Amino acid sequence: MPTFRDEVVILRTHKLGEADRILTMLSRRNGKLRAVAKGVRRTSSRFGSRLEPFMVADVLLYQGRTLDIVQQAESLGSYGADIAIHYDRYTSAHAMVEAADRLNEAEATPQQYLLLVGGLRALAQGEHSSRSVLDSYLLRAMALSGWAPGLAECARCGKPGPHDSFVAQLGGMICADCAPTGAPRVAPPTVSLLQSLMAGEWDDVDAAAPASSAAASGLIAAYAQWHLERGIRSLAHVSTGDPR
Repeated sequence: MPTFRDEVVILRTHKLGEADRILTMLSRRNGKLRAVAKGVRRTSSRFGSRLEPFMVADVLLYQGRTLDIVQQAESLGSYGADIAIHYDRYTSAHAMVEAADRLNEAEATPQQYLLLVGGLRALAQGEHSSRSVLDSYLLRAMALSGWAPGLAECARCGKPGPHDSFVAQLGGMICADCAPTGAPRVAPPTVSLLQSLMAGEWDDVDAAAPASSAAASGLIAAYAQWHLERGIRSLAHVSTGDPR
């Protein structure tokens, strides 16, 4: 039976039988993977703790017909413990892995893997607001999938900004000529924050006013869920405050 090795982020797990688990993983080289980890729910398991959600691992798998089988697992990033003890980090991480799980195979690229690993590492370290880390991740994940929001020019006609309307269905910021009736207005500091989140300009992100952060989070959530075509259920539990 052929084997292969890859680096993975554990997105979710569910029980199989009395001692096994089925893992859904985003890998560095092979897109999304589903595999059986045999015996990991036993206290004597050699690598059960390395195969929990938010963990990053180097795994050796047997290639199966429908599900692969995990044979070895070595930890590359133990972020789960530091994330799980903080509610804001935990809920933000859940929203991130849920969004990653929605990627189709063509979108599950090495860049998406590295982006998710970086986001989980940032959450575990707690250097920035958990919601800001999530927001930046969602914007960049959408961009890597070909859905980068228009922030500097009109997303519909390309007219140079600044503009003051955001419409998720039309791709981002919209000029006055293209904006539909009732399109929500966006204050300039919020537009600037969206651009900083996309670019990873963390000094500006950390200095943003709470009102701008909350407004940006709402726009990003609407944009991501529109393009993923289903709601991200975990977002309902994510705080809009500024805990680290």
